[in-house]
Amino acid sequence: MTARKEPKVTANHVTSRVEDHARTSPTPLRRQYLEIKQRFPDEILLFRLGDFYETFDQDAHSLSEALGIVLTSREIGKGQRVPMAGIPHHALESYLSRLLDRGHRVAICEQKGDPTLSKGLVERDVVRVITPGTIIEPNMLQSKTNNYLAVVIIEGDQAGIAYTDISTSTFETTQLKTKLLAAELDRIAPAEIVVPAGQGLDYTAKIFAIDSLIPDLLGARQKILEHFQASSIEPFGCQDSPLAIQAAAGILNYLERTQKDTLTSLPTLRTYSTGDFMPIDPQTRRSLELFEGGRFGNGLSLCNILDHTNTPMGGRLLREWLGQPLLDVYEISNRHDMVEWLVSNPGAKMATTKLLKTSSDIERILTRIRRQIVSPKEVVALRRTLEIVPHLIDLLSEESNGLNLLISDLDPCIKTVQLIASAITEEPPATVGDGNTIQSGFSKDLDEIREISTNATAHLAKMESQERHEAGIPSLKVGYNKVFGYYIEVTKANVSRVPTKYIRRQTLVNAERYITPELKDHENAILNAHERMERLETSLFQEICARLSEDSSILSRTAKALARVDVLTSLAHAAFINGYTRPSVDNSNFLRVRNGRHPIVENALAKGSFIPNSIELSDETISLMLLTGPNMSGKSTYIRQVALIVLMAQIGSFVPASVAQIGLVDRIFTRIGLQDDLSVGQSTFMVEMTETAAILNQATSRSLLILDEIGRGTSTYDGLVIAQAVVEYIHSHPRLGCRTLFATHYHELTELARHLPHAANYSVAVLENAGEVVFLHQIVSGGTDRSYGIHVAKIAGLPNPIISRAQELLAPLEQQKHLGKKGINEAQLQEEGTRTQSQNPVQLGLFDSSTRGLINELGLLDISTMTPLEAINKLYEFQKLIKEAGHQEP
Repeated sequence: MTARKEPKVTANHVTSRVEDHARTSPTPLRRQYLEIKQRFPDEILLFRLGDFYETFDQDAHSLSEALGIVLTSREIGKGQRVPMAGIPHHALESYLSRLLDRGHRVAICEQKGDPTLSKGLVERDVVRVITPGTIIEPNMLQSKTNNYLAVVIIEGDQAGIAYTDISTSTFETTQLKTKLLAAELDRIAPAEIVVPAGQGLDYTAKIFAIDSLIPDLLGARQKILEHFQASSIEPFGCQDSPLAIQAAAGILNYLERTQKDTLTSLPTLRTYSTGDFMPIDPQTRRSLELFEGGRFGNGLSLCNILDHTNTPMGGRLLREWLGQPLLDVYEISNRHDMVEWLVSNPGAKMATTKLLKTSSDIERILTRIRRQIVSPKEVVALRRTLEIVPHLIDLLSEESNGLNLLISDLDPCIKTVQLIASAITEEPPATVGDGNTIQSGFSKDLDEIREISTNATAHLAKMESQERHEAGIPSLKVGYNKVFGYYIEVTKANVSRVPTKYIRRQTLVNAERYITPELKDHENAILNAHERMERLETSLFQEICARLSEDSSILSRTAKALARVDVLTSLAHAAFINGYTRPSVDNSNFLRVRNGRHPIVENALAKGSFIPNSIELSDETISLMLLTGPNMSGKSTYIRQVALIVLMAQIGSFVPASVAQIGLVDRIFTRIGLQDDLSVGQSTFMVEMTETAAILNQATSRSLLILDEIGRGTSTYDGLVIAQAVVEYIHSHPRLGCRTLFATHYHELTELARHLPHAANYSVAVLENAGEVVFLHQIVSGGTDRSYGIHVAKIAGLPNPIISRAQELLAPLEQQKHLGKKGINEAQLQEEGTRTQSQNPVQLGLFDSSTRGLINELGLLDISTMTPLEAINKLYEFQKLIKEAGHQEP
């Protein structure tokens, strides 16, 4: 995606409009609008007017078109009107999501202070610019998915990435090789990416190029130190990663520009290394259906299968684990220990699940507390979630269960719980200010105001009784009217008894009315009680949030621990209901799976109907499996399931197999399926070769390669020799020799097992009976030389005439193939079926005598030292010779 450059802040077009309207004397409101709009030329400016957000000029047209609302106009001076469109302020969230979906950025301009108290033009200013990566509204966020804003800086072969989810206060940065950038961005899946102006980036997220956003290294260091009020950058771990530092400073600059109050919600910066995790490239992520399944991304995925989390925090963490398989055997084993304990203790697992179901998203609640935008209900939800922590600790505390380190991070936060319980009512309103948020007894002043407000009549009756007693006037009464407010009324006969403190206010025919300082104070208290109550309750609530923020580091640690408990419980439940077993992961190059199953496919079938299969690979015996078999027989399912079992094991999950011993895998590479990339003009074959080249250049001896039908995107001969060359390269290159599953329809490649000591042939078993073919979906030793393509076509529903004709055409070809094996030469084959052969030339066997010399020459090539041009020239040379051999007698 091409980055859209944000224009430099210039007022030319706005100024011209001001000049155009000067002679018509635009209103002060219009001038105020234009001055603010000048600062936000690229955003739709939502300008608060009373209960509406209004837009003007081109923004009004954009708003009307995007939301389908009526476009009106407003007078801005004598005889001058401009387009206008508006939305109700209370419906802002629903409209925001639609605007963002249509690619707009939105600037929110609010009224400052109380408009009712303003004697002139109400002060207004933009308080926030909302972009795809800076959403904080709960209703606009997916609960189990992070919403990341990222900054990317590329310099040569190095790149810096910093990203944040301001709704959870996540802030992380790293520096990595540029070739790993796509995989890391795919893992993070940012909603928005910001890059320096002039830097391109090919990615699907919304990308904005910002001038002067990224400071130089010195300025970036200073920005980070100022934000965290630190004296050294070393505690953040990025001191040796200049691009990571600049990217992190870019995040801070961008948020300072768009979210003035957001920076307080980023309490720390974490520097991580991609070397700590298994990178997963976009192709592998899609091929293995980690997060999106099915052809259109709406089917089952591995995440769906494993996600039994009960909290949004756990759901987000599970996605993180799936995207970052571990590379440390000890850490993997530790996760397996914890999952195993939960599987072995179903009572504790069920009780833990029940408790987690009552918890809330305290990560996002904590962020909203820091920003003083949290609701009373959310604060109570925080308290209730913290109240389950002691019960979880009791449930999970057992010697040698592997959960000890996790439990140590679960802090009951007793002081926080006590503060909320004493300060906030059990069922508070959604907003603060009506007197029902703060608990009675928490604030003496608020209690008095609340008492005055709710018991005004009782107070007046008490005062009336007290005044009657002190003045000795039984008929004295306290009354109220809108003109004079509260008053004391005394009959004419008792005027002589009126105390000197009474102040006459009104004379009636039969009575006099008085006030006292005390009565006026009480009147002010009653009449202003609601306003005072709103101000005081709001102030108290803010103080409570400030006190909660002081413990944010402890609360954050507890939130993360709860998320881990949730993920581990989820993995244990998935293991229990699906019959998974604990794998063994070590530092060997061994891969042994007994009765392995595809975790996604088996969930789509009737229970128990999936056919399990095994595999055993090792660099000491067989490291490369050549897998042949009919289409639709299960080859792709099999090779994918091996990769998924490895990945599941390295995130800490149990796996769908009876036994799994896995030597640590540093990368899983897949090349599965054919597709054009028309957006960049790449053919199917070019995509296939590009992805294969990337795999061969990046794989190591510890990688797992899953390759399906390499070479099928081009002509038979080209594809055949390329496929063989790839197999030989993987098998024999000193940097590789890695565990590989190579599924192919080129049956000639089965001959390679005779020459490559670490390669072996396997195939998918097929049962033929009375002309019918049954795919058994079982992987067996040995190769096959039949594709059963016509049978597959029949299953797919091709018309019977086509099936019959195909069988007629196949018969002489099969006969020729059979005779060829007995030594019959090409001339004899042509005599047997000249017409059919001319229409459907026989594919020469890869190891026929006519091509044996070429194969020997190919085997002697040092591919690792050849340039791409030399390789292509050699390939064309081979192709020419093979084509010539196809018309000569062997």
